[in-house]
Amino acid sequence: MRINENFTEEWMYHMRVLVIGSGAREHAMADKLIESTSVTSVHSCPGNILMETIGPVYDIEICDFDKISKICLNHNIDLIAVGPEIPMAAGISEYFETSSIKVFGPTSGAARLESSKAFTRELLERIDVPSPNFNIFDDINKAIDWIDRNDGPKVIKADGLAAGKGVIIADRKEAQKIAVNAIMGDKIFGESGNNLIIEEKLEGPEISVFAFCDGENISNPVVACDYKRAQDGDRGLNTGGMGSYSYPGIIDNSLLQHIKDIILLPTVSEMTRLGVPYKGVLYAGLMITPSGPKVLEFNCRFGDPEAQVILPRLKTDLGSVMDACVTGNLRSVVVEWNDLACVGVVLASAGYPSAYQTGYEISNLNESVENTKLFAGGISINSTTGINCTNGGRILTAVGMADTISKARKLAYEKLNTINSSNTFFRTDIGQVLRT
Repeated sequence: MRINENFTEEWMYHMRVLVIGSGAREHAMADKLIESTSVTSVHSCPGNILMETIGPVYDIEICDFDKISKICLNHNIDLIAVGPEIPMAAGISEYFETSSIKVFGPTSGAARLESSKAFTRELLERIDVPSPNFNIFDDINKAIDWIDRNDGPKVIKADGLAAGKGVIIADRKEAQKIAVNAIMGDKIFGESGNNLIIEEKLEGPEISVFAFCDGENISNPVVACDYKRAQDGDRGLNTGGMGSYSYPGIIDNSLLQHIKDIILLPTVSEMTRLGVPYKGVLYAGLMITPSGPKVLEFNCRFGDPEAQVILPRLKTDLGSVMDACVTGNLRSVVVEWNDLACVGVVLASAGYPSAYQTGYEISNLNESVENTKLFAGGISINSTTGINCTNGGRILTAVGMADTISKARKLAYEKLNTINSSNTFFRTDIGQVLRT
């Protein structure tokens, strides 16, 4: 790790961090933070049973800022690292901006890059960032009338937050109308479907690009690829993500620099011009089309399960990077990524992402497999029996780390197969067919 000499030794070794969230992404964040020389302790709200092995957890809702503030004061927290998008959109950064507690994560205004797809589409069009053609609707009848008059496959999106599931791809007009009615009429995503975006369907490999931002500067980006569909062969419903991988060379360095120059930097600059500087990690979902990379979406946080495969590749002290983002000193920290290949496979409850049951026993979580990690998500302790049980759609992520994707993939599945569980499933093809 290289840190500018202006950073003081006192700062580097005395940070107490509170991670907000309870999923495998937040477990990966806590795991990396506790490895950081700049961090002395990691606390979590609400955390999960494996995050308890890293540091104290507090059973507090992620948007109960008053109670979170009390935890911070009682335990001398220096930095809050926010995992999910909901607290960011709800204004956790603004809540703490007058205190001495720093928040790694954008303000609600800057988080509109994720919380409003309409805002983002209009912003990108204004600054000429490559994107699909789109139309925005606030009236269901106008949306359906537009579909009647325009042929071709379409992507139908709810404007607001929808837990990563607010996108429906429809090739035929009938399916497109059903999607519009579901989002705007039936409100399957609640108020997030008050407005709707219809985009052209792009073709090409899809990648996720992550970069740290301090409102002006952007770090060296890193690339991951994920698997959204529930079943092998990219069949089934869209999910929050069933697996992911990251390794050097997913795309070549010249293309990655091009993405930074024509997409990431202009977007961050425009947010600053609008008076809402973006500070945190920026996640760009891109499609590499025949005419070049185009923006599918922005997210204002680490992806899940992408975080589980990119954070093990981070060579730089994560605590120092987060602090530099918040304080505007990112230029003073050189963000470096190692040469590992990482593959992460998600274990999910049977039925996910539709209706599923929880409460099934899960065990053998701690069996050691060299060069693997296990990040917990939907796992809790049964208060009556004291045993670990499934408690969510996505239960955990098993990650393998090696010098090649094939070796990393083998390790991830080896780790996954040591776990005893019932009423669960996972994809068997993560990392087998690469995305690019």
